[in-house]
Amino acid sequence: MCGIVGYVGEQQAAPILLDGLGKLEYRGYDSAGIAVYDGENIEMKKSKGRLKVLNELTHDGETLPGTIGIGHTRWATHGEPSDVNAHPHFNEDRSIVVVHNGIIENYLKLKNKLIRKGYQFISDTDTEVVAHLLDYYYDGNPLRTITKIMHRMEGSYALGIMFKEHPDELYAVRKDSPLIVGHTKGGCVIASDVPAVLRYTRDVYFIENEEIVRMTKESMEFFSVDEEPIEKQSTHIEWDVDAAEKGGYEHFMLKEMYEQPKAITDTFSPRIKKNDVVIEELGMTDEDIKGIGKIMIVACGSAYHAGVTGKYVLEGMARIPVEVDVASEYRYRNPLIEDGTLVVIISQSGETADSLAALRMSKEKGAGVLGIVNVVGSSIAREADNVMYTWAGPEIAVATTKAYSCQLIAMYLLAMKFAKVRGTITDGELKEYIEDLKRIPDQVELLLNNKLRVQKFANRYLAARDVFFIGRGVDYAISMEGSLKLKEISYIHSEAYAAGELKHGTISLVEDGTLVLAVLTQEDLYKKMISNMVEVRTRGAFVMAVTNEGNDEVERAADYVIYIPETNRYFTNSLAIIPLQLFGYYIAVGKGCDVDKPRNLAKSVTVE
Repeated sequence: MCGIVGYVGEQQAAPILLDGLGKLEYRGYDSAGIAVYDGENIEMKKSKGRLKVLNELTHDGETLPGTIGIGHTRWATHGEPSDVNAHPHFNEDRSIVVVHNGIIENYLKLKNKLIRKGYQFISDTDTEVVAHLLDYYYDGNPLRTITKIMHRMEGSYALGIMFKEHPDELYAVRKDSPLIVGHTKGGCVIASDVPAVLRYTRDVYFIENEEIVRMTKESMEFFSVDEEPIEKQSTHIEWDVDAAEKGGYEHFMLKEMYEQPKAITDTFSPRIKKNDVVIEELGMTDEDIKGIGKIMIVACGSAYHAGVTGKYVLEGMARIPVEVDVASEYRYRNPLIEDGTLVVIISQSGETADSLAALRMSKEKGAGVLGIVNVVGSSIAREADNVMYTWAGPEIAVATTKAYSCQLIAMYLLAMKFAKVRGTITDGELKEYIEDLKRIPDQVELLLNNKLRVQKFANRYLAARDVFFIGRGVDYAISMEGSLKLKEISYIHSEAYAAGELKHGTISLVEDGTLVLAVLTQEDLYKKMISNMVEVRTRGAFVMAVTNEGNDEVERAADYVIYIPETNRYFTNSLAIIPLQLFGYYIAVGKGCDVDKPRNLAKSVTVE
């Protein structure tokens, strides 16, 4: 959620820090600050609000000279958004300064101890506790001091630390909160995520749990919590720098929607070979696949919705029982994991806190774990037994579009692979599925090019207060994602319901003018869905339908219809989601919302 950057080297630090923080704005924040050592003192500027306020305060970094510094964008957890609570945080004599992502769970106990020792606090944050704790244990040796506080802090943290007495050294520390470091020309950088450093380096080191990094402009050294030196290998990042820029689009979200055809192609192309699905990174033999007794898909948010689609596709195509869990519930319900259980963890960032905890618990229970992630070298990618990447490239907008679409493709590929090996589909059926899969990118582009029709409809409903999405089967899964897209960026109350459940309470909420978006792409459920649409329409609802070309019967039950191209019944979600993404986007734009950075939300949820 929060963002960390740091720099030590030959160049002026402040402009690099501000640039890096700008690349992390998508993570969500409510205040920002930087601290730079100027040769005599550590000077700091921080402010509530958007990064542009900090840029103005520092004249784009010109008023904070120095070649070593740290910066932060804060998402308030302990203490309200304010200048005082913003990071960085000092100790009392301003000789140690810290930025922090995560939550120190025992901070009150530590804080009370420090208060008894005479320390005074000016903020409400758990991070100021870290600064004073460093001061309390500081003995002139930064590395030893850091290891002492690591043994005493509970929770998750990524830290960037500077010591005034060591003006040429920058320290980074990580436990359960992502942090990367890399060499640049004449220096080193630290950051919470890859986009912040792409301009300066393509080779990064992913810091593992309870590792410490000491950096100078000439060197980078890694240590364990026991102060033992560690050898690490760097990871080369293939992302294009331009992929993290808007490239002429009004919003990152719109740009990323238009990148979906390429992202989808990049995700399936390496895995389709001579009319067969080859997932080399799966790490499973045919006998392993035949031995799967149950699949448990665990994820959060949109990734969870991709998992629900995966359940329908895997069960329908490969005939394997599938459970889908929200990660925050899965990890606390003591799930039953028997022999032959495969746990699939889906995450865009690969750092989602609840999903990562679910992964670790699954491994402890003896399950094999497959990670489906978008970020190379992320925590889930490193800790899963095997990883399947969704090659979506960097996704900056908080509301996911292209990463979600690639997760759907990953689900289709898994289902096709498992079904072929287990003999639940024929070679001829597999060939047909592959041909349908190859057509999806062009079909998505066709739907995107029809955006003006969706925009025209969206403009009629800018004042909507409640919107309901309904569907059956796999269409219910896409309804959940469409509803989430709308609510998270437009702030309109929106819910998704299995259409067959309308009579069990939900229909009481439908009144004159209520907008209902109905998705019906499953031919065997057309009649039942049309019946549900008639039910809400007769009670005053205005119904927009998303359905397959040729389903003209739907027009008697809907006020407005968006048609999607013909495809395999398992793959319809990849097409049905496009008008729903566009609808949410144009509603939000029409209302003047901050589409890329919706209030109260963050791109990567790295704390509970």
